[in-house]
Amino acid sequence: MTKTYDALALLSGGLDSILAVKVIQDQGLRVLGLHFTSPFFGKKNLIPFWKEHYGIDAVAVNIGRQYVDMMLDGPPNNFGKWLNPCVDCKIIMIEHAKQLMEKYGAKFLISGEVMGQRPMSQRRDAMSLIRKRADAKDVLLRPLSALKLEPTPVEESGLVDRSRLLGLGGRSRKPQLELAKQYGFTEIPTPAGGCVLAEASAAGRFIKLMEEKTRPTPRDFVLAQVGRQVWAGSNWLSMGRKQHENKRLTDLSTDSDYVFTSVGFPGPVAVGRPTDAGSWDVETIRAAAELTASYASKAKRLSQETGRPVTMAVAHDGETREIEVMPRRETAVDWAEPTQDLVAPWKEARKQAQESCENGQ
Repeated sequence: MTKTYDALALLSGGLDSILAVKVIQDQGLRVLGLHFTSPFFGKKNLIPFWKEHYGIDAVAVNIGRQYVDMMLDGPPNNFGKWLNPCVDCKIIMIEHAKQLMEKYGAKFLISGEVMGQRPMSQRRDAMSLIRKRADAKDVLLRPLSALKLEPTPVEESGLVDRSRLLGLGGRSRKPQLELAKQYGFTEIPTPAGGCVLAEASAAGRFIKLMEEKTRPTPRDFVLAQVGRQVWAGSNWLSMGRKQHENKRLTDLSTDSDYVFTSVGFPGPVAVGRPTDAGSWDVETIRAAAELTASYASKAKRLSQETGRPVTMAVAHDGETREIEVMPRRETAVDWAEPTQDLVAPWKEARKQAQESCENGQ
């Protein structure tokens, strides 16, 4: 039988989310942490650590498909500086947590938000909007800033003692660090963060992917974060830089991909994934093999010394063939890494398309 809890908490693993759980546990209530994961955030491998160091039960909850759909359709409350849809991110999590309340017998939800700490999602108006859009007015409690907010039904009912909640606000983390010391934490978690959508370099990769594929999958967004990323027009190539990236690329590859590996010498694994443009032509396949071979230092050196080509294996649609190529960075097609310069034009184009749609054009 599923173990029951009084409350479910949005547990990012950052200090605020952990303290929010502890404040409620102090009142003798049972709390289960929901650690949400997607292609852009999540460290479910830390769940045993949180149990051992902080005494928090937690489960991983994958919202990857739902999250990617929100990204592709456009977050109703817009993106942050890069591609971070912080307001809609929190709404999705709370909505999903509400759906799990019956399963765990929970009476309310907890989040570790601190009013005024984050400019996009933790302003008073944004916090109110999130609670309203997630339809969580009757169940959502923010223990760290509760005294700055109106009482919730769980406080008014007496289930939670409001006098033992906190009234934190602002960007300073000193009160949280002091509270962590009082709890005797031997390891202080960093602020949650960890979302690659807030990173400039990742934003460029994701925008290029969304430009070239109408509906990228969650696995596409994962692949876009592994190794060296280059594009030649609509042709997408991911190359491993280290052994663990080579393994990750191998695990993420599918039969429809073009998987490049070296023959007879150590080198990177590369995955060419078709986009809406369809299958690759012979010239692109050869160019990708040449580029991949150029990052195998031994192969490049031997080729320069002897003037002879090296052998690369190309797997696609269940078949593997070998081709001989000269390792080179400049190939018949131009490969380039996507940059953050793609962000502003992409956002502007999306904004104009949305306005045109609203105006019935």
